[in-house]
Amino acid sequence: MAKIIYTHTDEAPLLATYSFLPIVQAYAGRAGVDIDTRDISLSGRILGAFGIVDDALAELGDLAKTPEANIIKLPNISASVPQLKAAIKELQEQGHAIPDYPESPSTDEEKETRATYDKVKGSAVNPVLREGNSDRRAPASVKNYAKTHPHRMGAWSSDSKTNVATMGQHDFRSNEKSVVVPADDTLTIKHVGADGTEMVLKDGIGVLAGEVVDGTFMDVAALRRFLTEQIARAKAEDVLFSVHLKATMMKVSDPIIFGHVVQAFFPTLFEQYGAPLAAAGISPNDGLGGLLTAAEKLPEGGAIKAAVEAGLAEGPKMAMVDSDRGITNLHVPSDVIIDASMPAMIRTSGHMWGPDGDEADTLAVIPDSSYAGVYQTVIDDCRAHGAFDPATMGSVPNVGLMAQAAEEYGSHDKTFEVPAAGQVQVVNAAGDVLIEHDVQPGDIWRACQTKDAPIRDWVKLAVARARATGAPAVFWLDRTRAHDANLIAKVDEYLPEHDTTGLTIEIMSPAEATAYSLERIRRGEDTISVTGNVLRDYNTDLFPILELGTSAKMLSVVPLMNGGGLFETGAGGSAPKHVQQLVKENYLRWDSLGEFFALVPSLELYAEQAGTPAATVLAETLDRATGTFLNEDKSPTRRLGGIDNRGSHFYLALFWAQELAQQTDDADLAAVFKPLADTLAANEQTIVDELIAVQGSPADIGGYYRPDDAKADAVMRPSATLNEALASLA
Repeated sequence: MAKIIYTHTDEAPLLATYSFLPIVQAYAGRAGVDIDTRDISLSGRILGAFGIVDDALAELGDLAKTPEANIIKLPNISASVPQLKAAIKELQEQGHAIPDYPESPSTDEEKETRATYDKVKGSAVNPVLREGNSDRRAPASVKNYAKTHPHRMGAWSSDSKTNVATMGQHDFRSNEKSVVVPADDTLTIKHVGADGTEMVLKDGIGVLAGEVVDGTFMDVAALRRFLTEQIARAKAEDVLFSVHLKATMMKVSDPIIFGHVVQAFFPTLFEQYGAPLAAAGISPNDGLGGLLTAAEKLPEGGAIKAAVEAGLAEGPKMAMVDSDRGITNLHVPSDVIIDASMPAMIRTSGHMWGPDGDEADTLAVIPDSSYAGVYQTVIDDCRAHGAFDPATMGSVPNVGLMAQAAEEYGSHDKTFEVPAAGQVQVVNAAGDVLIEHDVQPGDIWRACQTKDAPIRDWVKLAVARARATGAPAVFWLDRTRAHDANLIAKVDEYLPEHDTTGLTIEIMSPAEATAYSLERIRRGEDTISVTGNVLRDYNTDLFPILELGTSAKMLSVVPLMNGGGLFETGAGGSAPKHVQQLVKENYLRWDSLGEFFALVPSLELYAEQAGTPAATVLAETLDRATGTFLNEDKSPTRRLGGIDNRGSHFYLALFWAQELAQQTDDADLAAVFKPLADTLAANEQTIVDELIAVQGSPADIGGYYRPDDAKADAVMRPSATLNEALASLA
């Protein structure tokens, strides 16, 4: 039986769901559309992993491989270790019998527990659900709204000192080796010590014919030299020091790199107190905030805090997450995520916030050079030509290769901190060494896979989008990078399978493709970026934040390879801050526009799957209602006293009911929704007053990672008038 699965996730999107989903279910129910839910939140994944609740993620993963799939996926937490620990603590306090996170597991039981938690943290959801490639773009209504109501862009100065610093050598990009597997095989990753001792790091890695397999490593000694140089450079140039990583999605490698940045910034601290910190299980990988909190329990706690303060005073000025609260760029690894933090910096005149609470030029440290050139190219362009103009700029939609855990985001279970000097090898079943690197203790080695079928599907989708839009499609691939060279060969092989007559399809390195796209953007022209998985993530934040002011208003369609669809609703971005504001003053700024957009194609697919014409009516009227919503500017306002997320849901419900009442394709639906439309319109001011009346006081939702349903429902549905009107549809 066909049904739409609406996912319960985390933070602000989850809170918004308590308000919006009852509207959706009420409207859909009268049209015979079945909408169900599944909990894939961080807390739900933890409880599912220990068998306390059903494993909803595994269930949806199976569904995503079938033609019946119709999943609306909201943003979820890709948990860093500090977030995972916080969620575990909250669940334990709520009475759930789950174990602590073993920092340094020694017993078999601890190792098994750690392995269970490792499956939950980081990007645990996306690789399971993404059984298709990504088509992500700004809907025309959103783009037109941004042009008519352009958001503020910080002015750029030609003498801005903001720059990107990247290694360029001895990093993941420069050390990469790549092979195409000729036949189905089973691979083993092993470490061969300098004394010849062999240790299997991972075995039983199944690969298919035509699959691209990569291996690479970051030279940690070179990384530490690089970081020391950049800290000195930031101080010499009198700019803020910041580091930009992806410690959530790259949940093994990037927290380790983050830990090296913390150590490099505070060398005296770790020279003097590294031993007692390590003995107490305090890891720099968890960030400065966790270190300071944990150190309070040590005899040396006061001295450690003083050493941190001395390090901050001696080093360059640090970019801040929250200068008022003293939260630095190095406090929490998941606080500064590159795909959100770099566009925000570029949009704000190339500035981040300093410890004095003012904006300042910044040295953005991105250790690995694979994609750092994209951001440097944008910075150079803004320095030369000034800020972009949202009222006139073009667009850069994306076709992203992400199906079946493609590329770096599928590397978590194949990433290792090298235990000793020697070699890391990738060996096939016959014993042939496919990839080999000489490594030293502490180096970060990783491998990833990209299957052939997703690559072929990616090329097909790129051609389809170019044909549908008439815009050039540019494959962001670097011929001098090992992995990309193999992808280029496959693109060259698969493009002739499609009619590309009259289409412009190019292959450029990421930096070249950025410059090409920016030149067109400034002329008001569109360019499709056809990218791998990481650049998909980066580009679908970078360009939307510049064009629209946010990446949360994008339409993200994932045509699943076996049929069916996955509809993603935008980025999580500042969702944690939104939750903090709700708890503090009962005001939720989260914008659910992405949810509105995702629901339209999901309803259209349901109409096909279930043979339910009324679902098409729902989709068409919702699309028109969303256009009215934008034209009437009913998104959440920026401060108390105006409508917030809940008010925006009311207006969407009003406009949707009015469209349904006026449509002529389904007289029965029109008759059902006419009274509701009249009731909502007549009580507009009453409902808005009820929604605004609760603002200004603290809100109790019963938990950050796992809210209490009754409490969250009461907070997010405070208008009795609206609730009664919706109940009349039942």
